[in-house]
Amino acid sequence: MRLLRLAIALPTALLLAAPASAARAPSTVPLPVDFQPEGIAIGTGSTFYVGSLRSGDIYRGDLRTGEGRVIAHNPDRAAVGMRVDEARKLLFVAGGLGGHVYVYDSRTGADVADITVGSPSTFTNDVALTKDAAYFTDTFAPYVYKVPYGDHGFGTPVAIHLTGPAGTSIPGTFGLNGIDATPDGSMLIVNHTQLGIVALVDPKTGVSTEIPVAGGGLIAGTPDGLQLEGHRLYVVQNFASSIAVVDLSGDYSHGVLVDTIHSDLLHVPSTAAVKGDTIAAVNARFDLGLPPPFSPGAPPGTTFDVVLLSK
Repeated sequence: MRLLRLAIALPTALLLAAPASAARAPSTVPLPVDFQPEGIAIGTGSTFYVGSLRSGDIYRGDLRTGEGRVIAHNPDRAAVGMRVDEARKLLFVAGGLGGHVYVYDSRTGADVADITVGSPSTFTNDVALTKDAAYFTDTFAPYVYKVPYGDHGFGTPVAIHLTGPAGTSIPGTFGLNGIDATPDGSMLIVNHTQLGIVALVDPKTGVSTEIPVAGGGLIAGTPDGLQLEGHRLYVVQNFASSIAVVDLSGDYSHGVLVDTIHSDLLHVPSTAAVKGDTIAAVNARFDLGLPPPFSPGAPPGTTFDVVLLSK
């Protein structure tokens, strides 16, 4: 284990780097007070998006300058995990309780689609994108929801029933959470919060297989958002205030914990987005209170931010 160096000055060769004449990137980027964030996505260049669990608002900012603003205000919604399709300028957002997923124009924040994928008790938590579909986890039921999409719009959602370890549902606990797809889109990788595992899922059959992680594994009860970069998996461990780094085998069947990233700036992070040499992690601060519908949320006046770390 090691203390991760903060990305206070990013090399100019990196994708997120500023021109030589620009100011250095901040180590944290502030979000609006009382925002209660959860998901994050990085778009073109240093543009990032964060959603609010409390209000459904979508905030767009710049990791390099630290500036930003709310581009979509949705007081009757929630925003959980998110991914951005840079080519089509679409931002996909899991809508939490109620079985909705939302799609926004990533440039303006305008509504593109409101799609119902489950029942009122469905909690859509996180999203993965492939070239022709978006996949959403359901935290309280053993389902992943597929929303086909392309240049001509969105198809009919498909509920994929998961079997195997990732399909385990334990009443009163958090189950499926983070999700990403392998580069060719043929398989999904998910984590299960309560069990503290990651699993490989065949989206055609719903069959899941645990990916054993040597070297210590994940901390049960903490796995939240995740992102796959090639064969390296980054798993945010919320109440452990850390990010597990797992190197996966060529066929994704097993892995090794190669690092656990810690920083004094991490305060119960929920998700992280990885781009170039930068990890942008959202401090959800769930230790101060989970947001509705689970509890009243963090006290009024609570500040939130995005922490910038280097790999």
